[in-house]
Amino acid sequence: MTNKYKYFVANWKMFGDIKSVNSINKVIKISRMKNFNKSKIIYCPPYTLLDKFVRKLKKTNIQVGAQNCHQSSFSGPFTGFINSKMIKNLGCNYVIIGHSESRNVGETDLLINKKIKSSIENNLKIIFCIGESLNEKKRKKTKIILSNQLKKGLKNIKNIKNTIIAYEPIWSIGTGVVPKNKELLNNILFIKNFLRKNFKNSKPKVLYGGSVSPKNVKNLVKINQIDGFLVGGASQNSNKFIDIIKKTFN
Repeated sequence: MTNKYKYFVANWKMFGDIKSVNSINKVIKISRMKNFNKSKIIYCPPYTLLDKFVRKLKKTNIQVGAQNCHQSSFSGPFTGFINSKMIKNLGCNYVIIGHSESRNVGETDLLINKKIKSSIENNLKIIFCIGESLNEKKRKKTKIILSNQLKKGLKNIKNIKNTIIAYEPIWSIGTGVVPKNKELLNNILFIKNFLRKNFKNSKPKVLYGGSVSPKNVKNLVKINQIDGFLVGGASQNSNKFIDIIKKTFN
């Protein structure tokens, strides 16, 4: 592995209720085991469960993040939104920004840039999602898309040491299709080299996301440039999530 830790980000998306909080007890137990002390587990439940997760995980080494935030750091007439300051005040440490599902409903690179700046101001660590569509991949535009998303999303941001990139090819999310190892390694190296060159980040962290499951993670960890995984549907089931963590280290 390229960094000391492997990251396991559980993106619950629009899933879970109050009863779901206790479903992570098994993951808490695993996180305390010596075999897995080189893992950083981050739960990103829906807004309605953030406080419950923060309270439950307070005395563990598992951290909590939000799935998105409003771009303003100040209170205002933004019905239905919460900002990075409010997320930090809850006790969260991370926020996901730029997920393709958010981009798909109108989130632009400019808006993403504002959200990242606001989150940095409020001392949140960022999981910044980038990725190409199937059409862009077929047209061999992947690297152009990735570089544009990085340039625009991180514009005028000097220090990105607390920003983790999550490479999520849109065509892979929820489809069960995962890029071939050679292609995935090539794209992750491109991202890391881009960050080293343009942001003087000597140790960039890049996660992979997109149909990560217990079935394919053994193959994915062969790519030692992957610093962890952003896990969607499989993270909603503690047994599957634990299986992914175990297979990463065993």
